[in-house]
Amino acid sequence: MRMNWLIGFILLTIIFAGVVWAQEPQKALTLEESIKIALERSLTLHSAQQGVVGSEFKKKEAYTNLLPTWTGQYGYTRYNSPYTLEVRTIPVGPGSTMSIPRTTRDVYTFNTTLNQPVFTGGLNLANYRLSKLGVDLSKETVETAKRDLVLQVRAGYFNILRAKKFLAVAEQQVRQFEAQLEVTRAFFEVGIVPKNDVLQAEVQLANARQSLVKVENDLEIAKSSFNLLLRREIDTPLEVVDILEHRSFSLGMEASLEEAFRQRTEVKAAQISIDQAKEGVKMARSGYLPMVNLLGNYGRTSEELSTYGDLQSERWTVQALATFTLWNWGNTSFKVGESKVKVTQAEDAKIQLLELIALEVRNDYLNMLVAEKNIGVAEKAIEQAEENLRMSEERYKYQVATQTDVLNAVTLLTQARTNYYSALSDFNIAKAQLERSMGRMYP
Repeated sequence: MRMNWLIGFILLTIIFAGVVWAQEPQKALTLEESIKIALERSLTLHSAQQGVVGSEFKKKEAYTNLLPTWTGQYGYTRYNSPYTLEVRTIPVGPGSTMSIPRTTRDVYTFNTTLNQPVFTGGLNLANYRLSKLGVDLSKETVETAKRDLVLQVRAGYFNILRAKKFLAVAEQQVRQFEAQLEVTRAFFEVGIVPKNDVLQAEVQLANARQSLVKVENDLEIAKSSFNLLLRREIDTPLEVVDILEHRSFSLGMEASLEEAFRQRTEVKAAQISIDQAKEGVKMARSGYLPMVNLLGNYGRTSEELSTYGDLQSERWTVQALATFTLWNWGNTSFKVGESKVKVTQAEDAKIQLLELIALEVRNDYLNMLVAEKNIGVAEKAIEQAEENLRMSEERYKYQVATQTDVLNAVTLLTQARTNYYSALSDFNIAKAQLERSMGRMYP
């Protein structure tokens, strides 16, 4: 009995907690919070960061080429006839000796070598510098991915706000058509207007409600896309803080271009690619120079498995070895030529990149100015459309204007409001694109 009461109490507590949680208002996401979530969860960014890790391993691998290597060999040989390991000389009497050959069919050998590169013509050092530049290039790739992701989040955020404003405009249009339909029905009932006016108002209201359904769907699509960008469940409820406003951009065109050339991660990556190509030339030129190595070797041979018990021979050597390539049919020269071509290609790619960045900044800047001008035009249009609707409604009440005049005035006001919010969101998105093309993360 007591156990049943306890279970019931726990269930009621869970249900009550669920009701309270459901009644709590959902916290709206800010743009900063959205960017933070996207940066933490993005698989594209994670993959780019793993590229840095891989480049670090490659740099460490290249560094090991500068260090000595230690190798060992162990071998067993079985001969078809006895193999002479050594010849021993033993005394057999005063002043006389006798040589006895030592033979066996089984021979075990152990050999170990220490090899220290002393001079490789700059090959190993250039390879290390090349891999080190690869780490820097991977880091710039991460920064590029971050900026691209931030732009996507900002654009998605403003798309949601645009859809919400469109929804508010559509709802207001439905309310205005509903109010007009009530006035028209009242006039019809007293015989002031014909039935046709009522039908016309009903058709316009039905069309507005259909548009409202479409706008609601567009808002849900925008939210779903944003959830996917943040790597949340696609149907997760989502609210965002309204920051749709007009805040002019402070920099001019030339200042924006200068900042883009200075800050763009792509420019830095292009310069790193040039430096890598130059290191490739150094690596190719190393073929003209000798390779100098210092080698230390130790070996022993025995007829026993351990090579320790019955030691037959033991030897160590220290050797300095210089290797020259006297003739290879121009192979090294061709490699150098190919490497120089890659340097030229990398330099050309950087010039093209700078030209594309200049065009991108200019286009984004002009698009932002167009959207900014449209905001002022749309604000004026809203004032005119609101006054036109007010006058049309007053005139219709006194039957000096037609039903069509009022319905057209509502449609014009709706279009003016839609144009305003469209221009406002276009301005914010264009400014975000301009800041991305300038190399900014987030202002």
